[in-house]
Amino acid sequence: MSKAFYNTKIKELKKFGFNTNNRTYIIAEIGINHRGDVNIAKKLIESAARTGVDAVKFQTYLTEKRAPKNNQEIFKILKDLQLPFEAFKELKDYSKQCGVNFFSTPFDKESVEYLEKIETDLYKIASFDVVNHQLLEEVSKTGKPVIMSVGMSNLNEIENAYNILKKGTDSIAILHCISSYPTPEENSNLSNIYEIQKRFNCIVGQSDHTNDIKVPIYAAAAGAQILEKHFKIDENFECVDSPVSITEDQMKKLVNEIRNLEKIFGNENFEVKEIEKSIEIFK
Repeated sequence: MSKAFYNTKIKELKKFGFNTNNRTYIIAEIGINHRGDVNIAKKLIESAARTGVDAVKFQTYLTEKRAPKNNQEIFKILKDLQLPFEAFKELKDYSKQCGVNFFSTPFDKESVEYLEKIETDLYKIASFDVVNHQLLEEVSKTGKPVIMSVGMSNLNEIENAYNILKKGTDSIAILHCISSYPTPEENSNLSNIYEIQKRFNCIVGQSDHTNDIKVPIYAAAAGAQILEKHFKIDENFECVDSPVSITEDQMKKLVNEIRNLEKIFGNENFEVKEIEKSIEIFK
């Protein structure tokens, strides 16, 4: 088991490869909500950018390598939602135009190779692949920052995955996650954030599958510095992950609440604060 770090100090995210000056890096998980249409994907990027998120995230995969071979229903869904590799260069460039970071979750070696070709800045590992050591090795070789969700994983599995990633990068984020779609708020188990902080020397975050914004706000208050939420434009937007996706209005509110929370927390310095100076003479 990893050394107990007990390090809850807020980290400077830019030093770990996350392009933000904020305390919290907020991700709109577009995933496969684009319905396999690059133009819809662009509309989702535009919508997410309006909310003030730091990044948009997609999923890059070959269905033949991702889908269970004995489940034709899942195969068809994923095939219909699969974007061609070349679309991701277009979406990366479009994200930059819209002022948000772009990255993706690869599910196979070929997807990692293509994302490297277009010079993606970071990677995401899905909870299902915490035990996929071959994929972890491929991502580790890139040397890029990695965000890893750990839904359904035990501590030994997380430890093994963490050690593989550490071979290539020190910029690792572990996101507490409950792999239930949607997750009832009372089953969010945010105490796991503290356990990750104790055991791993990394950025800690929350990949949230509740269908509202209360839990990620609580997660940020508990020390989560990366928040990931599935995203759709509005309630009428049809997409595969609709039950766990929040709307543009909800995401905007989440971003505002998190930025206010950051102000409330302030910094860790012990000194006379500006607001205290008028009564400093009584000290």
